[in-house]
Amino acid sequence: MPASTYSQVWLAAGVRTPFAKVDGPLAAFDAIELSVPVVRHMVGQLGSGAPDFVVWGNVVPNLAWSNIAREVLMDAGVAPTIPAFSTVMACGTSMVGAFEAAGMIDGRNRNLALVGGVDSLSRVQIGLSQPLSDWLRKFQQARSLGQKIAHVADIKVADVGLYVPAVSNRTTGMSMGEHTEITAKEWRIGRREQDENALQSHQRASAAWDSGFFADLVIPLGEARRDTIPRKDSSLEKLARLAPVFDRSSGQGTMTAGNSSLLTDGAASLWVASAAGLARLPEGTPRARLVDWEIASVDFRTEGLLMAPAYAIPRLLARNGLKYADIGLWEIHEAFSAQVLFHLAALESAAFLRDKAGVAEALGAFPRERMNPNGGSVALGHPFGATGARILSQAVKELAGRPAGERAIVSICTDGGQGTVALLEAG
Repeated sequence: MPASTYSQVWLAAGVRTPFAKVDGPLAAFDAIELSVPVVRHMVGQLGSGAPDFVVWGNVVPNLAWSNIAREVLMDAGVAPTIPAFSTVMACGTSMVGAFEAAGMIDGRNRNLALVGGVDSLSRVQIGLSQPLSDWLRKFQQARSLGQKIAHVADIKVADVGLYVPAVSNRTTGMSMGEHTEITAKEWRIGRREQDENALQSHQRASAAWDSGFFADLVIPLGEARRDTIPRKDSSLEKLARLAPVFDRSSGQGTMTAGNSSLLTDGAASLWVASAAGLARLPEGTPRARLVDWEIASVDFRTEGLLMAPAYAIPRLLARNGLKYADIGLWEIHEAFSAQVLFHLAALESAAFLRDKAGVAEALGAFPRERMNPNGGSVALGHPFGATGARILSQAVKELAGRPAGERAIVSICTDGGQGTVALLEAG
């Protein structure tokens, strides 16, 4: 659906923590502790003011909270009268949070929303198996010592176990990497082109850090001052020496730790605003207009788990009368290099566009040179709940430095066979 009918909706760049590999320099911080300094920094930009509401999300569950948005605000010392709600949609969590906020901006009472997300893969809570949880709850409900002793006999050895959250799909039992290996083979995406994409991501991320691009997008946390994953010294030769990690047995695996995003800790934010909301932000804050968005979903039992953006992008463009050449900036989330490459292969396939995406118009050649100019998730990292805010803020800053009217497409694939795509315009 188009952006709010009440007013134009804008995105303004926010800040994030450095992104760090799991069990690295941010390992001591849980999801709330990662989020609090980001929220404090953002709200501090408003002086004595505050956002009208907050949307925050995370993907990895924790039994200590149910509405992380509210908990973060309370710990950050933000006025407790500010409404806050949480959201989740796998890797697209904080992008769909921006869409939710955009739908609530009305140009009257709700003009400025703080949106973001977080995940700490270093602080994953381990739970009891469901049968053990059921037994323990009934044991605690027993009213006498005799009843408790009698209840001990009900426990079965097979019920005694722990639940460790895994990066795998509940329906299929396979990880996103295992699914992506299957789709990469179907689209004949080779190892060398995956490594080339990964190398480009590291080179561009490193160059962006060196040029100062991230200086106002990243705040320090603990000992971390910048992203710890980009490798300036990476090379095709080094990447070629890495062994496949998702298909080790067939001899045909192509996806490695070098051409896949790593498990990452971090938090990120952005602003969603009306024109009146923008006026409350510091002068010079990068902004871009949110023109339109698309959320797509596919049956991942018969289609690739991460293929939904290849459906969403052409539908979004066709609805707005645009072709690939009309988009000056492409920010495509790199869950895996292979996933980026089979998205591009699908976007360049007239048969896929016609028969799968349902778009009959020719959209032209895809301008690969316009994609991820400041690096992507393979190099920068991928804290699931934070990636949407990271990639949107990065796109907004890049787009804000370009001529008015230039457009960007921002795309994220998600577990569960879904995807989120935004169309932005420099204003």
